Amino acid sequence: QVQLVESGGGLVQAGGSLRLSCAASGSTGSSYVMGWFRQAPEKEREFVAAISWSRSSTRYADSVKGRFTISRDNVKNTVYLQMNSLKPEDTAVYYCAATYGSILYMLLMQYDYWGQGTQVTVSS
Repeated sequence: QVQLVESGGGLVQAGGSLRLSCAASGSTGSSYVMGWFRQAPEKEREFVAAISWSRSSTRYADSVKGRFTISRDNVKNTVYLQMNSLKPEDTAVYYCAATYGSILYMLLMQYDYWGQGTQVTVSS
């Protein structure tokens, strides 16, 4: 079992930046992929980014490429999402997710553990 707790959400103006954090605890001894997803009001949850245990592989949704950066600190068992050049359409609840293995999945069903989410609001 892995427990995930997100932090760092908030209100920011368009063009601004935020950094989200997700701290993992529990059975974190094995290698696992970490991902970020988001869900806007009345929309389905969608993939944002994922990173491998070794940090050598990352994957991004087209909508955030060049603006968001995912990283992780395996000593702290924490994954980060640096979000720059934020747009109003980035407004959503952002969720951290984890799954054992090395494949950078993009589908929700392929992640086993989820955080409670953190709200990001981008004003125009």
